[in-house]
Amino acid sequence: MVYDSFSQQETEDLGCILAQNADVGSFFALIGDLGAGKTAFTRGFARGLGISGSISSPTFAIVNEYDSGRLPLYHFDVYRIQNAENMQDTGFEDYFYSNNGIVLVEWANLIKDILPPHAKILNFQRDLGRDEGYRKITVTGG
Repeated sequence: MVYDSFSQQETEDLGCILAQNADVGSFFALIGDLGAGKTAFTRGFARGLGISGSISSPTFAIVNEYDSGRLPLYHFDVYRIQNAENMQDTGFEDYFYSNNGIVLVEWANLIKDILPPHAKILNFQRDLGRDEGYRKITVTGG
């Protein structure tokens, strides 16, 4: 599936729509450069689950847990981890392989070796030749 987003709001809206159809145990692996829309998507995803409040990338915390929506959301940012081997000390297994909520991982390409087989992969690509706000979001797997 390929989605064209022409603004940050459209990227958030896509996240909202996908969240409304997500079930417990769903896993979303977000891939894209800095500024590609991963966190905007996550804000919309949280909104789609009914989570209120500020949503930010857990760059230093590794994971933020949100449990005020219809399902718990576990939001990982593994940019500082850099590879699957470094994830071993984070307790990621408790999140990645449980059915307690929904997992969403930014920079998932860095830990592709440990992603669950049912992960939906979302690849965010910018095309400045089209427009500054344009993103092509390709969804595979899952």
